[in-house]
Amino acid sequence: MRLAVTGREGQVAASLVEAARGRDDVEVVAVGRPALDLARPDTVLAALEAARPDLIVSAAAYTAVDQAEDEKDLAFAVNATGAGKVAQAAARLGVPVIHLSTDYVFDGAKDSAYVETDPTAPLGVYGASKLAGEEAVAAANPRHLILRTAWVYSPFGRNFVKTMLRLAADRDEISVVADQWGNPTSALDIAEAILHAAPKLVDDSNFAAFGIYHLAGEGDTNWSGFARHILDTSRAFGGPHAKVRDIATSDYPTKTRRPQNSRLLTEKFASTFREIPEWQRSAEAVVRRLLPG
Repeated sequence: MRLAVTGREGQVAASLVEAARGRDDVEVVAVGRPALDLARPDTVLAALEAARPDLIVSAAAYTAVDQAEDEKDLAFAVNATGAGKVAQAAARLGVPVIHLSTDYVFDGAKDSAYVETDPTAPLGVYGASKLAGEEAVAAANPRHLILRTAWVYSPFGRNFVKTMLRLAADRDEISVVADQWGNPTSALDIAEAILHAAPKLVDDSNFAAFGIYHLAGEGDTNWSGFARHILDTSRAFGGPHAKVRDIATSDYPTKTRRPQNSRLLTEKFASTFREIPEWQRSAEAVVRRLLPG
């Protein structure tokens, strides 16, 4: 089975390439700029056609949440129009598409974890552009999985785990928001989940459970709790450590409002495909990889 994943530098793309390395049953080809540029829709079909995929993973995205407020046209070009073009290309090639989306399609006002059928209400341009992307993907290719995830980290790229370890190397105390809740999610787990689901989409002609799924780490915490777990793990293995001080969202103003509740219920994905590991265990594995020696 040959998977084409959009984007070369993203956490999910890098995790997929690594997860497929050494396996005989799957090959992952990362397709990115300049050959495939979601801001240039005319590049999409030719680049994906050249990859000769059995399935396309649509992972590339505009992810600068605050900057999106000033670059609305670009955010929508990449996350909505571009995502739709990827799904359209998959349909033209006769293959299914797995599209990565986000918890930011919700406003965070719900008291409990979000399920796939809950009403969407993005708070900013980034979330709105990703929601438009979901709609474009669904309209372009009926054979789609839309995977909403949250708080993604990995050994690759820029992410919260790397930031905490870097800050702890220079500071005795780090202030972290304590009133936003969600599911820390390892991109390594996302990659494994995709590789597990892909054969069903490709090989099972009777598979009919296409649609939206939530794919996030099992269990929830707030950002400061996530930070404490990262730094406690780091200290246990000889890495940097710092005290974490709880602050409110209002103490750390940003251009875009973040959902206070980003918790995603993953029972639908677990019952259809596989369970997702507990976030604490996955975070420990990534922290240990990032520490020297």
